[in-house]
Amino acid sequence: MGVVLPLMAVIQAVGFYHGHGSGNYISRAYGRQDLEDAANMAATGFYGALFFGLAITVLGLCFRVPLAGLLGAKTEATLKHTVSYMSFILMATPFMTGSIVMNNQLRLQGNAFFSMIGLTSGAVLNLFLDPFLIYESGRRIAALGIVMPAGAGMGVAGAALATGLSQVFSFIVLVIGLSRSDNVKIRLRNVRFQPHYIKGIWQGGLPSLVRQSMSSIATAALNHAVGLYLATPLMIDAAQAAMTGVSRILMVLASALIGFGQGFQPVCGFNYGAGRYDRVVRAFRFCLRVALVVLLMLAVFGFVFAGPITDLVAGTSAEASRIAVFTFRAQLVTLPLSAWVILYNMMLQNIGITGKATLLALSRQGLTFIPMVLLLPLLMRALGAEPLLGLELAQSAADVLAVLMAIPLGRSELKKLESMIPK
Repeated sequence: MGVVLPLMAVIQAVGFYHGHGSGNYISRAYGRQDLEDAANMAATGFYGALFFGLAITVLGLCFRVPLAGLLGAKTEATLKHTVSYMSFILMATPFMTGSIVMNNQLRLQGNAFFSMIGLTSGAVLNLFLDPFLIYESGRRIAALGIVMPAGAGMGVAGAALATGLSQVFSFIVLVIGLSRSDNVKIRLRNVRFQPHYIKGIWQGGLPSLVRQSMSSIATAALNHAVGLYLATPLMIDAAQAAMTGVSRILMVLASALIGFGQGFQPVCGFNYGAGRYDRVVRAFRFCLRVALVVLLMLAVFGFVFAGPITDLVAGTSAEASRIAVFTFRAQLVTLPLSAWVILYNMMLQNIGITGKATLLALSRQGLTFIPMVLLLPLLMRALGAEPLLGLELAQSAADVLAVLMAIPLGRSELKKLESMIPK
């Protein structure tokens, strides 16, 4: 799963690029009461995402084995399971990209209800399908302490099939929700692959594309660094299992902040467009204070209960458990810093400062993490420590560097807004 994460990030990048790009354009078209323009963009963004998703499916299935190696599969066992897992994910790719576009178009038109139902319905289905498809009948699930009364016993392939089926289900729910809502409808006859619409998607979706692409490259870099600096196949598998598990947990914690920031975005955009810069500044400061408090509380709780939390996702070996606990605690120390990075990024993207927003999107996973994951193990070795320590600390070091970039970039635009407030 850790090896396939970069591929998942690329798939999400395609979806978010078309979804955020078309969704932002649609909301502005709605403001102008130009519903025909909105309908054209809705169809263009949706079918563009389907086309690129289908291209990923075809190319990925044709080159599964070399793609698994490129993504960071280092041992024979990992390569075998990666190819198995990846196959089902690739088959569901067009449904993933299409669902992301519909979700974002609904949300940016103010219809968060159908957007939420579409996302959560697939996630709930995945929760039930996972144990049934992964485990065989009579197998005990150690983490839950229960015995499976029935199961397909597909192992890793079952986890991927569960994800793929859940994505198809979300896609269907979103199509139904979109057809029954009063939002702009997606129709094939409205597709317009013209420079005007392509430019609109580019301007609104570039920061999201960069952010997700960097996540993909960063995860692949970590997988390759693990294979480069660790000596044995057992250590490589343990480290990849541990760090993948930790990244999943941190993803859940970051989701709360991202969702909060997405709630800030319409407040920011509406008031910025209305010239109420005082409200934009006050809303940002309020969100920053709340985010810092919540993230600090989550970090303290996670630090205290790091062992039980990471044991749920870090694999079964004692070495994987040890790596996961230390890595998790190290990243929790810098978790509150992500409030500045994410909220400044969302504010800049929402008010149309595309260059700075894209640079910030590059910062945490690209400009800072990739150098850290490649250089810190060498530094640890030069200091007489294990290279593994550098891998464990790479994300924490990247978070510190990212916030040092975010504050001056965001603060300069915040000061401009403050200067435009009537005295």
